[in-house]
Amino acid sequence: MLLVAALAGSGAVQADTDPFEPFNRAVFRFNDTLDTYTLKPLAQGYQRVTPEPVQQGVGNVFNNLGEVINLTNNLLQGKFHDAGVDTSRFLFNTTFGVLGVFDVATRMGLVRNDEDFGQTLGVWGLGSGPYLVLPLLGPSSVRDAAGRIPDTFLQVYPYVDTSTRNVLWAGNAIDSRAELLTAERLIRGDRYIFIRNAYLQNREFRVRDGEVVDDF
Repeated sequence: MLLVAALAGSGAVQADTDPFEPFNRAVFRFNDTLDTYTLKPLAQGYQRVTPEPVQQGVGNVFNNLGEVINLTNNLLQGKFHDAGVDTSRFLFNTTFGVLGVFDVATRMGLVRNDEDFGQTLGVWGLGSGPYLVLPLLGPSSVRDAAGRIPDTFLQVYPYVDTSTRNVLWAGNAIDSRAELLTAERLIRGDRYIFIRNAYLQNREFRVRDGEVVDDF
């Protein structure tokens, strides 16, 4: 699956950030093939047949479920103001927003945060480690891959029955992939290198809350 958090840029990345490149490229090809013949067509079909307001509502619901991860990691990072925003967003969107279908919190000036345990480890001083492509899950790093484990217990999936979990997981995957259909047109040259560089730059930007030193 091509589940890239952002395709914001693709500058040079030093070779020592990707010592597992042969392995990563093999997994990347597997993911890309699977995406080409399954997830991408499903996302394209979903986008064609689903009205824009419905797509927005589905995305809002999954974002609302993710507020628990944002809240927990903001607390762990000592960002108490942001944690308060996360709490308010979840309460307002769950109640007035009808279980998160409508993002009323943003209209109230409560801007959504985007935190996870990988970022928390980075804030605590742990380096990202080598770049790592995960089967099905896509771009990551050693640190971010480890960070996925505690975040899993903050999601709804472990606490619902199997059929509900599968429906939620598939719905989130298709909705996320549909959001990237336009962004992937920005890819130029070697897809693997472009996505690797974009991922690593985006993660550094998020860990540092936008305070990234411009080497140029």
